[in-house]
Formats: sequence, C-alpha cells, structure tokens
Amino acid sequence: MTTPHPSAIPPATGHLRFEAVTKRFGAHPAVDGVDLDLAAGGVFCLLGPSGCGKSTLLRLTAGFEEPSSGKILLDGRDLAGVPPHRRPVNMMFQSYALFPHRDVAGNVAYGLEREGLGRSEITERVAEMLRLVQLEAFGARRPDRLSGGQRQRVALARALAKRPRVLLLDEPLGALDRALREETQAELRALQRRLGTTFVVVTHDPAEAMVLADRIGVMAAGRLVQAGAAADLYERPATRYVAGLLGDVNLIEGRLGAGGAGTVRGLDTPLGPLRAFDHHGAGEAGSPGLLALRPERLALAAEGLPGTLLDTTYLGDRIVCRVGMTDGRVLRAALPPGAGPAPGAAVHLAFAPEAASLLPGGPAS
Repeated sequence: MTTPHPSAIPPATGHLRFEAVTKRFGAHPAVDGVDLDLAAGGVFCLLGPSGCGKSTLLRLTAGFEEPSSGKILLDGRDLAGVPPHRRPVNMMFQSYALFPHRDVAGNVAYGLEREGLGRSEITERVAEMLRLVQLEAFGARRPDRLSGGQRQRVALARALAKRPRVLLLDEPLGALDRALREETQAELRALQRRLGTTFVVVTHDPAEAMVLADRIGVMAAGRLVQAGAAADLYERPATRYVAGLLGDVNLIEGRLGAGGAGTVRGLDTPLGPLRAFDHHGAGEAGSPGLLALRPERLALAAEGLPGTLLDTTYLGDRIVCRVGMTDGRVLRAALPPGAGPAPGAAVHLAFAPEAASLLPGGPAS
C-alpha cells in the first residue's frame, strides 16, 4: 500500500473546500477535478503559468462562474447558486477596476453603499479602511492622481471594506515595478496577519508565492499538481514540473534500488535512502526516475561525480559553477563566494543523499 506525500494531503479544516471542482468551456476543462481544503486565516497562493486554471478557480469561488461539476463549500455551506454579492467573499482584480469619477473615499465606499449601509456607518468604515492601508490623507483624491502602489491600496481597502471571510486577489501586484512589488508584498502579508482574513492569491511568480503564502498550490492544465508549504514544495517536489517551476534544479538520471536506496549513473556506490514519492509511481525497486538536486545542494569535493569546470558566474552572495560531466551532462552548483579552481580544472561534485529527491520519469532530456 502506497502512502501519499504529506503535501498532497490538505489539512481537514472545512473553511474553504473544493470537492472535485471542474469547469468546462465547451469541451475544454479549464479547471479539472480540483480537490483542496484551505485553513481559515492564512494566505494560500495558486501558482502556475497563464492558462493553467488558477484565475478560473478564483472566479468560481467569487461566483462569477459556476462549476460544471463538483462543489465549493465555505464553512460547510455549498456556494452553488449563491450570487457574488451574497457571498461572504470579495475579489480584488488585477486591473484594480477603480472608478475614475469617484475619489478614493468614494471608491472604498461603493460596495457598502450597494449593501444599503447607513451614511454614518459607511463613513466610519471608510475611515477605518483608509487607516488600515495608510491612505488617511488621500480620501479626496481621484485615482488618476495616485501612484500605482497607492491605487493598489485603494483597491485593497475597497475589497476589505465589506469584511469578507475570504479575500480573493488575482495577480494583485502584477502592475507594480520590482522594487514596489517587494515592498508591497511585505505590507500585504503584514496586513493579512493583522486582519486574520483568509487570502487566496493568484500569481505566476514563484518568488512572490514563496514570500506571501503559508501554503502554495501548483496548477498545470487545470489540475492541482501539488500543494504544501513553500519549503516542502521546494525541497520535496512531487514532479519535474514543480521542481522546475520553483527554482533552478539539476535533473540527473537515477534508479530506485531495494529498500529506498538510489543509484546515479556515474557513481558506483548507492546513495542511501532517498526521498521517493511512492504515490507518483516511483516507488518500486528498479524503476527509473530523475534525481532533483538544487544547485546549492552540490559542493566541490575530493570524490563524487567527476567532471570539468566549464565556467563560473559571480552573483554576489554566491558563485554559480557549470560543470560538464563525463557523460555530457552539465550540472550547476551554487557555491559560497571565494577562491576556487579555474575553468578547465577537473573537479568532483558531491551531495548528501537527503538533499536529493527521486522524481518519477525516465532520463532527463
């Protein structure tokens, strides 16, 4: 009997739950049988390239689309048939969708006015939201007089004004430049911690997901490939796709031996127990696979995989070495800055067995 990889088993929280959710547009499944269970009060990032289904899953949660099959439950309540404005969920769009004819306070107040709240309550709530996003002095400004980061905060304040139980954010930082993105990531995370609201964030940026999220769900072709904490996905990817999406990785042809030991072409001795993912079909002795090794897990040593140092690149906090192996492969090792052999030198690469993961599949192409 095989045991599922821990990150593939969502915690049984019952807060926001997807049960075999599928959404088809014609014959095409944009979301394909997603099962997911999210804890209350955290940040969950849906990560993947354009067209993988992550934004569709967000729209299904918001009520802008209905599932073709499956259920979405919030605190045990099936959301099927509940219109968007009746769901305790709000969505912040990538474009921010601010009203140009309304000032900042008017934009934040819009959803509250639609709900029919009294004027004094709206005024109090708007002031609270502007304090929250540090825009108290900007209430009378129009959106065209704000910076990109300020417009982002107005959109966030408007989305939070109705006090949703779940806030959905579709590429919320995509319109910001790099420096502002990094600053706003920290602000957004701090804001979520203060509020305790559940955030579900869509992003195509792995670094952003790793900074923001308590847990990450990697999507491909409408399916949820793997879910877990950032460190779990980075150190223990379940597939070649996940390994490559979350950072630079070396893929080395390997084979699973008896008792979980692994061997690598180029080494005569077994590597010892490797983290193998039985539930992905890589668990039987003799089955081929790929050893996933992050460059920072490789080191120059007296013994190991033999090769020739091709070149080095200095990146400040590390030096990336490209090593040509005797069988034609090229591996990348990230080493601490300092003196080392010159290009053309014969070297050996070594790594600890626990630093490698055996992924399902044949030889690396």
